[in-house]
Amino acid sequence: MPKTGKRALRALSSLPLAISEFLVIAGFSALGTVIEQNKGTQWYVTNYPVDDPALGFIDYPLILNLGLDHIYTEWYFLGLLGALAASLTACTFTRQLPVWKVAADWKFLDRPRTLLKMDEAETLPRARSEDLADALARRGYQVFVKGKALYAFKGLVGRLAPIGVHAGLLLTLGGAAYSGLGGLGGSIMAPEGTSFVIGDGLRRGGSVFAPRPAAAKDSVVVNDFTIEYLPNGQVSQFFSDLSVVDAKDGSEKQRKTISVNVPLRQGGVTMYQTDWEIASVRLRARADGDASAGETLSLPMANLEGVGNFQGRIWGAFLPLNPDASPGTPEARVGVSLLARDFQSVAAYASDGSFAGVRRPGSGRPIVVDGLTLVIDDVKGSTGLELKTDPGVPWVYAGFAGLMVTSFLSLLSHSQVWAVGEESSGLLHVGGRSNRAKEEFKTELDEVLSEVPEYR
Repeated sequence: MPKTGKRALRALSSLPLAISEFLVIAGFSALGTVIEQNKGTQWYVTNYPVDDPALGFIDYPLILNLGLDHIYTEWYFLGLLGALAASLTACTFTRQLPVWKVAADWKFLDRPRTLLKMDEAETLPRARSEDLADALARRGYQVFVKGKALYAFKGLVGRLAPIGVHAGLLLTLGGAAYSGLGGLGGSIMAPEGTSFVIGDGLRRGGSVFAPRPAAAKDSVVVNDFTIEYLPNGQVSQFFSDLSVVDAKDGSEKQRKTISVNVPLRQGGVTMYQTDWEIASVRLRARADGDASAGETLSLPMANLEGVGNFQGRIWGAFLPLNPDASPGTPEARVGVSLLARDFQSVAAYASDGSFAGVRRPGSGRPIVVDGLTLVIDDVKGSTGLELKTDPGVPWVYAGFAGLMVTSFLSLLSHSQVWAVGEESSGLLHVGGRSNRAKEEFKTELDEVLSEVPEYR
């Protein structure tokens, strides 16, 4: 390799450079955790206004202009992953592989002076290298003898493990990049009793690297949607009973009740429970005072959060008293208004805006509003689902598993022992060193040497 190429590789394998790349990636990852990702433009305009920026400087123009609404697929984040991968690769080839190759060589030393200069050295009178070889072998050393020279080592995997650490990191970075480029996602709000095609919910992403999941053509049926409440009336948890239906023969592939942190996985797609809404209210209405035999109506409920003076999550429906009136006329605006914040109660208001009362759905208790007798039978909900495909997850998991194993292995000491005997004097010169746990190595070598017999 030309000298300029070698210099470039050495610069690229710099530890300070790799650490700085790690820190910048961690900073962007933290920013992506703070700033919600992949929301609509209007969502950022509402939640990050210019006149009240988050942390004093984060507003929607900054987020949208810099792509902070989808950090993990932006060119600069993927570029940082590539730069770190290049640094790790360069370090592997310029530093780790040469160190391992040197450590893996059988190096016989035949000069006593060289051995006596090592970290641990001793001269044994009237000792034989064969006895030293047996003592080292009992301690787990790999022993090689060449004439009067001896070389032994153990823990070579500790030298190889850093290469495995780099491989695990590269696998993790590659999986993260593949997830960013090859992942699909989207959200969908599906009313109870309806169905949707899985592929219709995967609207985000769609690059050339994004494989279409096997379940894209299958449909999901929302069998039921329920909410559990705390004693104080707050929502504790919400559940969706979902069935995945095969697109080819209509058979049910899977049925599962999901909740927050309990997703459904099918054909490479993961469906998370993330939100809910009130979809409709079913009631009976009659003008003669007996609603038990009245007409059953199902009225859609609209989200009124932020509309007018409404605060918090609230939904409303309108029951016109003059359904045949022309739209926009005063007669068309006369009717009963129904409001609900959850599935536990529905409030009714007369045409003049006066409060008529509250009823629990399913209680059977009638309420009279503007001459109509109403019975609230049921309130239907919509489940909010987040759909994702993440093809890089197996690569990331494999990388993390490799990192954990090789990180522990890299803690193993690589210990080496040399010996050379002098026929004329009968002396056996021994030297050794270890890259870690030097005190433990000194103790071990002393114990080994004490086992070597001396001959008269």
